[in-house]
Amino acid sequence: MSKIAIVGSGLIGRAWATIFASHGFTVSLYDLKPEAANAARIHIGKNLKELAGHGLVDDPAGSLKRITVAAGLTDALKGAALVQENGPETIEAKQALFAEMDELAPAGAILASSTSFITASRFSEKLKGRARCLVAHPVNPPHLVPIVELAPAPWTDAKVVEKAKKLYEKAGQVPIILRQEKAGFVLNRLQAVLLAEAFRLVGEGVASAEDVDKTIRDGLGLRWSFMGPFETIELNAPGGIPDYCARYGASLAQMQPQPGGADPFGADTVTKVMSEWPGTQTPERVAALSRWRDSRLAALQAHKRASKRKPA
Repeated sequence: MSKIAIVGSGLIGRAWATIFASHGFTVSLYDLKPEAANAARIHIGKNLKELAGHGLVDDPAGSLKRITVAAGLTDALKGAALVQENGPETIEAKQALFAEMDELAPAGAILASSTSFITASRFSEKLKGRARCLVAHPVNPPHLVPIVELAPAPWTDAKVVEKAKKLYEKAGQVPIILRQEKAGFVLNRLQAVLLAEAFRLVGEGVASAEDVDKTIRDGLGLRWSFMGPFETIELNAPGGIPDYCARYGASLAQMQPQPGGADPFGADTVTKVMSEWPGTQTPERVAALSRWRDSRLAALQAHKRASKRKPA
């Protein structure tokens, strides 16, 4: 399979190397400090063994053999189909690193950044190869949480985005594609709203921090473990998503006032959601999905009860 270059061997770089190597890719690991890359490879070997113990990796030793430490950036990028950058989280660092990678990487290589907040346009605008640059934002820990957000710049070639999507899928990831740039992408924006409200509830004395955590751990977290927010509300009203918004949208909107008084649950947005929503909103569909969800949640609850409590 294709060669993947991992630039930066910290926490996220190690995870990416683990992911790609365990899915048959050849991985070249580069770090400004060779000793850091060598230490990272040892750590990756431990990761692979642990994953194998859970049945998530078939051949940990073979996977580790596919990872080599590059002598330099030129060596790392040679023949790479994808370069996954994991450098410092500053615009200046990204600009410098992407300029160097754009000069050294093969013409057909995709240049992707693991950045959590910086949009691709801010570090790729002046590059000759800017059409092959995008953000591929993972979630920590990437080797256990498979979502990866593909956020192209306005000038990123659509074929590059599609090629990247297929590569990440081959690596067992679940890529999503942003249709326009948005700071923080999707996951961090959703997380920011939840975190802000969690801090607000504790700060106002509504509930303790521990009880807010329980609400997610033993409530929303469980409900969202197999379904996203749209899938969840589809099952919370007989007529699916439109019915849910008609019943509860006004009450929900009052809890999160929008600039200018805009209603996030308004008819225009509901229509847009439903224009892309798979399946028909019927009681039969809701009942079938509810049965599936309940069976999965029962299995998850059984697993949690059988698991030891996390250390204090």
